[in-house]
Amino acid sequence: MKLLYHPYVIEKVSIPEGVEVKIEGSSKITIKGPKGALTKDFSHTKVCLRVEGDYVLIESYIKGKRGKSTCRTVASHIRNMIIGVTEGFVYKLKIVYSHFPMAVKVEGDKVVIENFMGEKSKRIAKIVGNVKVQVKGDDVIVEGVDLEQVSQTAANIERATKIKEYDPRIFMDGIYIYERKGKSVV
Repeated sequence: MKLLYHPYVIEKVSIPEGVEVKIEGSSKITIKGPKGALTKDFSHTKVCLRVEGDYVLIESYIKGKRGKSTCRTVASHIRNMIIGVTEGFVYKLKIVYSHFPMAVKVEGDKVVIENFMGEKSKRIAKIVGNVKVQVKGDDVIVEGVDLEQVSQTAANIERATKIKEYDPRIFMDGIYIYERKGKSVV
């Protein structure tokens, strides 16, 4: 492919063994690995993606800091996609209560929290995308290949039990993230 203009910024991301990268057009990338496949569209970023050998090249035609930051951001997203399809991401949350025992269960694409602070109504947290959520004792385990979906699901669960009108130093009831596994770049 002959380039009409010379790119101002070029970033390289290495492709490990066992990972297959396919680029459609110049901005849609699909990465397949042992844990699954991920697809992202970077057409809004004004970068050009291409594969050369064992590298994905990210080229920007924008001068200066904006071009560099755009290229590095896209490169970080691609690295996280590669980590996701090879290792996966795991977030662990702890269920904490002092007086009223919470009941947490997974129903379809929702996490239902019952008896939070003695409330009669249920609190619901949405599971985003293709993410697995398990409740084991006082732990909630969120797993998946897409870092954005896994972290958003964990944040939804944590936010569903946020206490607004009480002193958080005294009333520590809730579900809190305590461990993240997967070497995220972003």
